[in-house]
Amino acid sequence: MSEPFIWPVRIYWEDTDASGVVYHANYLRYFERARSEWLRSLGHDQESMRVKQGIAFTVANLEIRFIRPARLDDALEATVEISELRRASLSFRQQLRRAGSGEVLAQASVRAGCVDAATFRPVPLPSMGFK
Repeated sequence: MSEPFIWPVRIYWEDTDASGVVYHANYLRYFERARSEWLRSLGHDQESMRVKQGIAFTVANLEIRFIRPARLDDALEATVEISELRRASLSFRQQLRRAGSGEVLAQASVRAGCVDAATFRPVPLPSMGFK
């Protein structure tokens, strides 16, 4: 598909665990924020979509592979690429990598469904400029 969207991430004390590396659950936040900012870069924000269009995105499937640890003060990049576009869902490939070197620290595969915000039943994706 197209070039990946890149969102900067800085690692702070609050992100790390007792061993001094990023706590594994925090990777979910970095990937989620990158997807939200990717959507915003296309001119859409999730709250407006929920209120004005009555739709929301919900994660249906998520798999993360941890490759290298991230540590305090690391400058990283979270990437977003669409790997599959279906009638009512999007699948993404994501990476968390070191800014500058591009060393991959974690990879994620995510499938998000488009749902009616009130009923959470699947609905077709609106035309939003996804590529």
